[in-house]
Amino acid sequence: MSSPADDEAPPASRRRLAIAFLPLVLFIALSGVFLYQLGSGKNASEIPSVLIGAKAPSLDLAPLEGLMADGAQVPALTDAAIEGKLALINVWASWCVPCRQEHPILLELARDPRIMLVGINYKDKTDNALAFLDELGNPFAAVGVDPVGKAAIDWGVYGVPETYLVAPDGEILFKQIGPFSVDALRDKLLPAIEKAMAPAS
Repeated sequence: MSSPADDEAPPASRRRLAIAFLPLVLFIALSGVFLYQLGSGKNASEIPSVLIGAKAPSLDLAPLEGLMADGAQVPALTDAAIEGKLALINVWASWCVPCRQEHPILLELARDPRIMLVGINYKDKTDNALAFLDELGNPFAAVGVDPVGKAAIDWGVYGVPETYLVAPDGEILFKQIGPFSVDALRDKLLPAIEKAMAPAS
């Protein structure tokens, strides 16, 4: 004749077995998602932004003190600085290696009269940011500093560099995650600029 303790043993054993296998089940599920992403042909770096089509977050950032252009301090990045303009907002830092890689493309974009290129200097030291732009050139018409990353959180930044195309009315039209390449410039950003400049139908 079995005791009550003997009757309870099998369910307890099953629970322990289920708990032991839980990490394996989770691993298999995550592996399946990863393999699906690889097999789908999608670029894992292309993360959709919930801000596309939404109003851009407010900007009220202090200037990068000491950044000069034509003998004057480069303006701070505020809503007023970009109001009514097709603005390209680049989030960058001196410690960011991909930022250095994309910088020549930004210098070229700064010459495009259709857009106003501005920068958010992310979690950087002033001296390092100034040295970076002194060495590579300053493409920005305005720069705001974001020393603790608060503005970056508002903008949904995943990491630097990131770039946003903002319409004159403040709508976010396009987001580039990671550095611009020649292909991304040609196939994504320039068509977005052309679409923004096209007369309304």
